[in-house]
Amino acid sequence: MDVLVTGCAGFIGSHLSERLIADGWHVRGVDAFTDYYPEADKRENLRALEGEARFSLTVADLAEARLDDLLADRPLIIHLAAQPGVRGSFGDGFGRYLHDNVRATQRLLEAARDAGCRRVVYASSSSVYGDAETYPTLEGVTPRSPRSPYGVTKATCEDLAAIYAGMGVETTGLRYFTVYGPRQRPDMAMRRLCEAATGGPAFRLLGDGLQSRDFTHVSDVVEATILAATAPAVPPVLNIGGGEEATMLEVISTLDELNGAPIPVLRGDVQPGDVRRTGADTTLMRGLGWAPRTSLRAGLASELAWVARRNANRGLALAASR
Repeated sequence: MDVLVTGCAGFIGSHLSERLIADGWHVRGVDAFTDYYPEADKRENLRALEGEARFSLTVADLAEARLDDLLADRPLIIHLAAQPGVRGSFGDGFGRYLHDNVRATQRLLEAARDAGCRRVVYASSSSVYGDAETYPTLEGVTPRSPRSPYGVTKATCEDLAAIYAGMGVETTGLRYFTVYGPRQRPDMAMRRLCEAATGGPAFRLLGDGLQSRDFTHVSDVVEATILAATAPAVPPVLNIGGGEEATMLEVISTLDELNGAPIPVLRGDVQPGDVRRTGADTTLMRGLGWAPRTSLRAGLASELAWVARRNANRGLALAASR
């Protein structure tokens, strides 16, 4: 069983690649190693796959590279590669989002059609909903109303996928809701909170802290992604939410308890594009046999422990180099 995983060195992509290998798949990973965060961190994400005979890595920009060789044997495609982040998509930064999200996705869908690939599962986002009028948000019912250029690129990718679905490529977009856990990107709130708890800079809380998210642990995201890739038939878009909505103040309080001491917090203003709330109706995904298994408290504990181990190991490595 062959699968192409784009963005394989990222947070979700590395966990997914490991799980697919464990399940017996041959994984062809693709990553551009963009400079959104340090390449060394992404290389570290792939360390468990070093020397794995059923894993190969191609460094390529999907928006520019030839794709026919990558798709020659018509693999299943799981497309996670993208330029992430809401705030960076405003202003001149938007060009990067058009290149990495829209152009790359269109070229991959085109190549998948030409190669005869049966299914493309791709990462969408809860950002397509924006600030909804009612919650939880429901696929095909709740209007898409993104509040950031990033969200617009994800909605555009959904529209592109629908076009290529009409041309014979099965496509399924996974609207991920605030994914967290070990290997989370360094710019994300949960990661910055865990860094602050383990001696890093104080956490900057944007707004009043009452903004809430439907937090989803990466292990549950991996399960949902594999099921969406392998089920006999799947809807065109699916919400992937952890089912445990919490405010940022509640998250901070839980991490304070897990840490055994208060986390230093600074206050900041709400940033453009930030939504007040997210909440997923996951009825469609549950109909495929999926349900989130990781509680928010357990998930936060897993990320806090990972950050603590990572920082301790780096401290030991630095001491040994002196």
